[in-house]
Amino acid sequence: MRPAETSIARCGKALGSVGETLLGLVYPEVCALCHGRRAGAASGYVCEACRERVHRIGTHCCPRCGQPFSGAVPAEPGPCSDCRDGRFSWDRAQAAIVAEGIGIECIHRLKYGNEPWFATFLSALLLEAALPDLTGRPIQGIVPVPLHAVRLRERGFNQAERLARPLAEALGVPLVTDRVRRLEPTASQASLSREERRRNVRSAFGPSRPERIRGSWLVVDDVLTTGATTDAVCTVLRGLGANEVSVWAVARATLDA
Repeated sequence: MRPAETSIARCGKALGSVGETLLGLVYPEVCALCHGRRAGAASGYVCEACRERVHRIGTHCCPRCGQPFSGAVPAEPGPCSDCRDGRFSWDRAQAAIVAEGIGIECIHRLKYGNEPWFATFLSALLLEAALPDLTGRPIQGIVPVPLHAVRLRERGFNQAERLARPLAEALGVPLVTDRVRRLEPTASQASLSREERRRNVRSAFGPSRPERIRGSWLVVDDVLTTGATTDAVCTVLRGLGANEVSVWAVARATLDA
């Protein structure tokens, strides 16, 4: 079994056999993207051919914030301009795929289209990329970027939590949802500039409890664009006492080399 198939199997198991059975009864076993090839609940209704169309990042990115280069890789790739300016609270951020094509389509359909089966496919991409990097590391907890209570009621679920849960289970690390909370129902980041995104989330997060933490922590989100949201969460964890904070996301926006 290939790594991608193993990851998909883990994510399908995390959803539970009952959920898979119900999906199988309601939806035909056909790819939800191309509608032409066979794909079932265990693969997130994404066929092998469509999975191969996703642009995986690998090492084609900034070594500190994970922004993928859109052009040729520099001869000696170093930190991008954002990282050289020391703007981020995290120690390192990475992502599995480039935020384009069917990858970002699946994320949008999961978040806004009420198509929860894509969580299995997206979680598998995250596992495929993150497990080799994280296995054996002493991580105290995995923190999915929280939603505000208003947005959570509207959507019915936190996509970051759904994507992070299979990774936490695969690593045997606690999924921690009671350390950081969203204080403000901020406007959507999608149409904002880089600096507007930073201002929009500057005071959006705070600690849920005053107890101190220690060690290494991991923040998980669906998409990293400027990194403003995840950076704000990392800042809270730093303030609580975390010695090291890293980030993994499913998708990352591109940066010109």
